[in-house]
Amino acid sequence: MSTPPADTHATSLLAAYDDQLRTDAETPSALSVTRLGPLRLVTFTGGRGFVTYRDLGGADEGTIRGFVASTLAHFREDAEIARVEWKTRGHDVAPGLHDALVDHGFEPDDPESIMIGETRSLVADVALPDGVTLRRVTAEADVRAMSAMADEVFGDDPATSQHAEQILRRQERDPEMELWVAEADGRMISAGRLEPVVGTQFAGLWGGCTRPEWRGRGVYRALTAARARSALARGKTYVHSDSTEFSRPILERSGLVKVSTTTPYEWRR
Repeated sequence: MSTPPADTHATSLLAAYDDQLRTDAETPSALSVTRLGPLRLVTFTGGRGFVTYRDLGGADEGTIRGFVASTLAHFREDAEIARVEWKTRGHDVAPGLHDALVDHGFEPDDPESIMIGETRSLVADVALPDGVTLRRVTAEADVRAMSAMADEVFGDDPATSQHAEQILRRQERDPEMELWVAEADGRMISAGRLEPVVGTQFAGLWGGCTRPEWRGRGVYRALTAARARSALARGKTYVHSDSTEFSRPILERSGLVKVSTTTPYEWRR
Protein backbone atom coordinates (compact mmCIF):
# COMPACT_ATOMS: atom_id res chain seq x y z
CA MET A 1 0.00 0.00 0.00
CA SER A 2 1.24 3.50 -0.82
CA THR A 3 1.89 6.25 1.72
CA PRO A 4 -0.26 9.37 2.08
CA PRO A 5 0.64 12.32 -0.15
CA ALA A 6 3.23 14.69 1.21
CA ASP A 7 1.47 17.83 0.01
CA THR A 8 -0.21 19.56 2.96
CA HIS A 9 -3.35 20.50 1.04
CA ALA A 10 -3.80 16.98 -0.30
CA THR A 11 -3.23 15.55 3.18
CA SER A 12 -5.92 17.84 4.58
CA LEU A 13 -8.37 16.78 1.87
CA LEU A 14 -7.59 13.12 2.51
CA ALA A 15 -8.27 13.57 6.23
CA ALA A 16 -11.65 15.14 5.45
CA TYR A 17 -12.42 12.23 3.12
CA ASP A 18 -11.56 9.63 5.76
CA ASP A 19 -13.43 11.41 8.56
CA GLN A 20 -16.59 12.37 6.70
CA LEU A 21 -17.09 9.78 3.96
CA ARG A 22 -15.86 6.48 5.38
CA THR A 23 -18.93 6.16 7.60
CA ASP A 24 -22.61 5.38 7.01
CA ALA A 25 -22.54 8.45 4.74
CA GLU A 26 -20.76 6.29 2.18
CA THR A 27 -23.72 3.93 1.74
CA PRO A 28 -26.98 5.90 2.04
CA SER A 29 -28.98 3.40 -0.03
CA ALA A 30 -27.95 0.33 2.00
CA LEU A 31 -30.59 -2.25 2.83
CA SER A 32 -28.61 -3.41 5.87
CA VAL A 33 -25.25 -2.88 7.57
CA THR A 34 -23.54 -5.44 9.81
CA ARG A 35 -20.47 -4.56 11.87
CA LEU A 36 -17.51 -6.93 12.00
CA GLY A 37 -14.77 -5.30 14.05
CA PRO A 38 -13.83 -2.15 12.09
CA LEU A 39 -15.62 -3.41 8.95
CA ARG A 40 -19.03 -2.42 7.67
CA LEU A 41 -20.65 -5.28 5.73
CA VAL A 42 -23.30 -3.68 3.55
CA THR A 43 -26.14 -5.23 1.56
CA PHE A 44 -27.61 -3.41 -1.42
CA THR A 45 -30.49 -4.19 -3.74
CA GLY A 46 -29.78 -6.44 -6.69
CA GLY A 47 -27.87 -9.05 -4.67
CA ARG A 48 -24.84 -6.86 -4.04
CA GLY A 49 -22.60 -6.95 -0.99
CA PHE A 50 -20.09 -4.25 -0.15
CA VAL A 51 -17.25 -3.99 2.39
CA THR A 52 -15.83 -0.72 3.65
CA TYR A 53 -14.32 0.80 6.82
CA ARG A 54 -12.70 3.93 8.24
CA ASP A 55 -9.48 1.98 8.81
CA LEU A 56 -8.46 -1.50 9.95
CA GLY A 57 -7.63 -0.44 13.48
CA GLY A 58 -3.99 -1.51 13.33
CA ALA A 59 -4.90 -5.14 12.65
CA ASP A 60 -2.03 -7.50 11.85
CA GLU A 61 -1.87 -9.89 8.92
CA GLY A 62 -3.48 -12.79 10.74
CA THR A 63 -6.37 -10.69 12.00
CA ILE A 64 -6.97 -9.26 8.56
CA ARG A 65 -7.08 -12.74 7.05
CA GLY A 66 -9.69 -13.62 9.68
CA PHE A 67 -11.73 -10.54 8.72
CA VAL A 68 -11.76 -11.67 5.09
CA ALA A 69 -12.82 -15.22 5.94
CA SER A 70 -15.61 -14.05 8.28
CA THR A 71 -16.81 -11.49 5.74
CA LEU A 72 -17.12 -14.09 3.01
CA ALA A 73 -18.93 -16.47 5.38
CA HIS A 74 -21.37 -13.67 6.25
CA PHE A 75 -22.29 -12.98 2.64
CA ARG A 76 -22.37 -16.65 1.65
CA GLU A 77 -25.14 -17.17 4.20
CA ASP A 78 -27.41 -14.86 2.21
CA ALA A 79 -28.47 -16.75 -0.92
CA GLU A 80 -29.56 -13.47 -2.53
CA ILE A 81 -26.01 -12.12 -2.60
CA ALA A 82 -24.46 -12.80 -6.01
CA ARG A 83 -21.36 -10.62 -5.75
CA VAL A 84 -19.38 -8.73 -3.13
CA GLU A 85 -17.07 -5.75 -3.55
CA TRP A 86 -14.32 -5.08 -1.01
CA LYS A 87 -13.23 -1.46 -1.43
CA THR A 88 -9.57 -0.93 -0.57
CA ARG A 89 -7.72 2.38 -0.34
CA GLY A 90 -4.07 2.79 -1.18
CA HIS A 91 -3.18 4.82 1.93
CA ASP A 92 -4.54 2.28 4.44
CA VAL A 93 -2.26 0.23 6.67
CA ALA A 94 -3.45 -3.23 5.66
CA PRO A 95 -0.73 -5.92 5.93
CA GLY A 96 -1.50 -9.00 3.86
CA LEU A 97 -4.90 -7.77 2.66
CA HIS A 98 -4.26 -8.31 -1.06
CA ASP A 99 -3.12 -11.90 -0.56
CA ALA A 100 -5.97 -12.67 1.83
CA LEU A 101 -8.57 -11.36 -0.60
CA VAL A 102 -7.12 -13.22 -3.59
CA ASP A 103 -6.81 -16.43 -1.57
CA HIS A 104 -10.52 -16.20 -0.74
CA GLY A 105 -11.60 -15.76 -4.35
CA PHE A 106 -11.70 -11.97 -4.68
CA GLU A 107 -10.31 -10.56 -7.92
CA PRO A 108 -8.81 -7.05 -8.08
CA ASP A 109 -10.09 -4.60 -10.65
CA ASP A 110 -8.09 -1.69 -12.06
CA PRO A 111 -7.08 0.92 -9.45
CA GLU A 112 -8.67 4.35 -9.67
CA SER A 113 -7.59 7.74 -8.36
CA ILE A 114 -9.43 9.29 -5.41
CA MET A 115 -9.91 12.88 -6.53
CA ILE A 116 -11.01 15.70 -4.20
CA GLY A 117 -11.26 19.44 -4.64
CA GLU A 118 -13.19 22.56 -3.79
CA THR A 119 -16.56 22.59 -5.50
CA ARG A 120 -16.16 26.16 -6.67
CA SER A 121 -13.06 25.20 -8.67
CA LEU A 122 -15.25 23.15 -11.03
CA VAL A 123 -17.87 25.83 -11.59
CA ALA A 124 -16.98 27.33 -14.97
CA ASP A 125 -18.59 28.43 -18.21
CA VAL A 126 -17.56 25.76 -20.67
CA ALA A 127 -18.31 26.28 -24.36
CA LEU A 128 -20.27 23.35 -25.76
CA PRO A 129 -20.02 22.13 -29.35
CA ASP A 130 -22.81 23.36 -31.59
CA GLY A 131 -26.06 21.50 -31.04
CA VAL A 132 -25.08 20.01 -27.65
CA THR A 133 -27.32 20.70 -24.65
CA LEU A 134 -27.25 19.68 -20.99
CA ARG A 135 -30.15 18.81 -18.72
CA ARG A 136 -31.03 17.01 -15.51
CA VAL A 137 -33.23 13.94 -16.01
CA THR A 138 -35.70 12.27 -13.64
CA ALA A 139 -38.25 10.43 -15.81
CA GLU A 140 -37.94 6.65 -16.02
CA ALA A 141 -37.63 6.66 -19.82
CA ASP A 142 -34.71 9.10 -19.61
CA VAL A 143 -33.03 7.09 -16.86
CA ARG A 144 -33.28 3.96 -18.99
CA ALA A 145 -31.88 5.76 -22.04
CA MET A 146 -29.03 7.18 -19.98
CA SER A 147 -28.23 3.74 -18.52
CA ALA A 148 -28.31 2.09 -21.95
CA MET A 149 -25.86 4.69 -23.27
CA ALA A 150 -23.54 4.08 -20.31
CA ASP A 151 -23.75 0.31 -20.84
CA GLU A 152 -22.80 0.77 -24.48
CA VAL A 153 -19.84 3.01 -23.61
CA PHE A 154 -18.55 0.58 -20.98
CA GLY A 155 -19.01 -2.45 -23.22
CA ASP A 156 -21.94 -3.99 -21.33
CA ASP A 157 -25.01 -5.48 -22.99
CA PRO A 158 -28.02 -3.20 -22.32
CA ALA A 159 -30.33 -6.17 -22.90
CA THR A 160 -28.96 -8.03 -19.87
CA SER A 161 -27.59 -5.20 -17.75
CA GLN A 162 -29.28 -4.32 -14.46
CA HIS A 163 -27.82 -0.81 -14.52
CA ALA A 164 -31.12 0.98 -15.18
CA GLU A 165 -32.97 -0.99 -12.50
CA GLN A 166 -30.27 -0.21 -9.95
CA ILE A 167 -30.35 3.51 -10.73
CA LEU A 168 -34.16 3.62 -10.57
CA ARG A 169 -34.17 1.86 -7.19
CA ARG A 170 -31.50 4.22 -5.90
CA GLN A 171 -33.50 7.17 -7.15
CA GLU A 172 -36.41 6.01 -4.99
CA ARG A 173 -34.24 5.59 -1.90
CA ASP A 174 -32.04 8.66 -2.39
CA PRO A 175 -34.04 11.61 -3.76
CA GLU A 176 -30.99 13.88 -3.36
CA MET A 177 -29.20 12.11 -6.21
CA GLU A 178 -29.14 14.02 -9.50
CA LEU A 179 -28.76 12.54 -12.98
CA TRP A 180 -27.34 14.75 -15.73
CA VAL A 181 -26.96 14.14 -19.47
CA ALA A 182 -25.58 15.87 -22.53
CA GLU A 183 -27.48 15.42 -25.80
CA ALA A 184 -26.92 16.08 -29.48
CA ASP A 185 -29.55 15.58 -32.18
CA GLY A 186 -31.88 13.99 -29.67
CA ARG A 187 -29.28 11.38 -28.65
CA MET A 188 -27.56 11.12 -25.27
CA ILE A 189 -23.81 11.45 -25.67
CA SER A 190 -22.56 11.89 -22.09
CA ALA A 191 -23.89 11.39 -18.58
CA GLY A 192 -23.01 11.55 -14.90
CA ARG A 193 -24.49 11.52 -11.40
CA LEU A 194 -24.26 14.03 -8.55
CA GLU A 195 -24.64 12.51 -5.09
CA PRO A 196 -24.73 15.06 -2.25
CA VAL A 197 -23.62 13.30 0.94
CA VAL A 198 -25.99 14.11 3.79
CA GLY A 199 -24.33 15.43 6.93
CA THR A 200 -21.01 16.19 5.23
CA GLN A 201 -19.32 18.93 3.20
CA PHE A 202 -19.07 16.57 0.22
CA ALA A 203 -20.89 15.72 -2.97
CA GLY A 204 -19.80 12.84 -5.18
CA LEU A 205 -19.36 12.90 -8.95
CA TRP A 206 -20.09 9.42 -10.29
CA GLY A 207 -20.95 7.45 -13.40
CA GLY A 208 -19.23 9.78 -15.84
CA CYS A 209 -19.14 8.50 -19.41
CA THR A 210 -18.99 9.98 -22.89
CA ARG A 211 -19.39 8.39 -26.30
CA PRO A 212 -15.94 7.99 -27.90
CA GLU A 213 -16.67 10.26 -30.86
CA TRP A 214 -17.53 13.14 -28.49
CA ARG A 215 -14.50 12.90 -26.23
CA GLY A 216 -11.98 15.71 -26.07
CA ARG A 217 -14.53 18.35 -27.07
CA GLY A 218 -15.43 19.77 -23.66
CA VAL A 219 -18.69 17.87 -23.18
CA TYR A 220 -17.65 15.94 -20.08
CA ARG A 221 -16.05 19.02 -18.55
CA ALA A 222 -19.26 21.00 -19.11
CA LEU A 223 -21.30 18.22 -17.52
CA THR A 224 -18.93 18.24 -14.56
CA ALA A 225 -19.31 22.02 -14.22
CA ALA A 226 -23.11 21.74 -14.26
CA ARG A 227 -23.06 19.17 -11.47
CA ALA A 228 -20.59 21.24 -9.45
CA ARG A 229 -22.82 24.30 -9.81
CA SER A 230 -25.72 22.31 -8.39
CA ALA A 231 -23.56 20.96 -5.55
CA LEU A 232 -22.43 24.46 -4.64
CA ALA A 233 -26.05 25.61 -4.53
CA ARG A 234 -26.66 22.80 -2.03
CA GLY A 235 -23.87 24.11 0.19
CA LYS A 236 -21.35 21.38 -0.59
CA THR A 237 -17.80 22.68 -0.17
CA TYR A 238 -15.99 19.68 -1.64
CA VAL A 239 -16.52 17.24 -4.47
CA HIS A 240 -14.96 13.80 -4.73
CA SER A 241 -14.74 11.11 -7.35
CA ASP A 242 -13.03 7.80 -8.03
CA SER A 243 -11.58 8.47 -11.45
CA THR A 244 -10.23 6.38 -14.29
CA GLU A 245 -7.12 7.51 -16.08
CA PHE A 246 -9.36 9.02 -18.76
CA SER A 247 -11.33 11.35 -16.47
CA ARG A 248 -8.53 12.12 -13.99
CA PRO A 249 -6.75 14.72 -16.19
CA ILE A 250 -10.05 16.53 -16.78
CA LEU A 251 -10.69 16.79 -13.05
CA GLU A 252 -7.09 17.83 -12.39
CA ARG A 253 -7.42 20.68 -14.88
CA SER A 254 -10.49 21.78 -12.91
CA GLY A 255 -8.51 21.89 -9.66
CA LEU A 256 -9.13 18.48 -8.11
CA VAL A 257 -6.23 16.72 -6.42
CA LYS A 258 -5.34 13.04 -6.39
CA VAL A 259 -5.15 12.17 -2.69
CA SER A 260 -4.91 8.37 -2.87
CA THR A 261 -6.03 5.37 -4.88
CA THR A 262 -8.84 2.88 -4.52
CA THR A 263 -8.93 -0.67 -5.85
CA PRO A 264 -12.12 -2.75 -5.77
CA TYR A 265 -11.81 -6.50 -5.22
CA GLU A 266 -14.83 -8.52 -6.35
CA TRP A 267 -16.10 -11.95 -5.37
CA ARG A 268 -18.84 -13.66 -7.35
CA ARG A 269 -20.90 -16.63 -6.25
